Amino acid sequence: MSIRTTTRAAGLGGRLRSATGLLGGFAATSVAHLGSILSGASVLQNATKPALMPLLAAHSVSAATTAGREAPKLLAPALLASAGGDVLLQLKDDTAFLAGMGSFAAAHVCYVTMFVQRGAFTDRRRALVVAAAYATAWAGLVGQLWPDLGELKVPVAGYSLLLTSTAVTSAGLGWRTGLGGALFLLSDTLIATQLAKWRELPGHQFWIMATYVLAQYLLASGILRHEERQELQERPAF
Repeated sequence: MSIRTTTRAAGLGGRLRSATGLLGGFAATSVAHLGSILSGASVLQNATKPALMPLLAAHSVSAATTAGREAPKLLAPALLASAGGDVLLQLKDDTAFLAGMGSFAAAHVCYVTMFVQRGAFTDRRRALVVAAAYATAWAGLVGQLWPDLGELKVPVAGYSLLLTSTAVTSAGLGWRTGLGGALFLLSDTLIATQLAKWRELPGHQFWIMATYVLAQYLLASGILRHEERQELQERPAF
């Protein structure tokens, strides 16, 4: 084996360990955060939440690089905008809450744009059915929540429309991204019921974060797998 081959193999091994380590860090931080919710450890909860999405973004970029590809340009911005929303929502202030909602709205714009660019509407009939189903769910949910949202009626309605758009477009790239979009919608629906002061589920905050963390992981890993599939399909056969 030549020195060049050995060096290349060592570099690949280092990148693989980096991607794996970052994924392990994301998983460990997720478990610590969810455990802190269940145990009521607010200091640990506040410390771990801001680290979740940056770790997932770093892992996604590293995993794509290890596979010899570039990560989708809008993936890291989507995750980092979500991290900004996570931080702002921790401040427990009305202005910060609206700013956090705006940060998450920016994340959804990134996701929707990324999914559409990669052919979310290629199967138009399927996309129409999915869009109709989600539109019906959105209209029904907003209609139920509307009387109890007070001054947040318009911001919640607008944000939830963007969120639903992520769910619709994510479904066009496969089951993994589709499930991620659905879980993101479920997570924020649970937040909306809190805002409307509806009766909460046992462990309500835990389920909000558990579905959110899993949703983001599925969206990020799903788009990377989609890129891999596309590359294999476009590779010339010999």
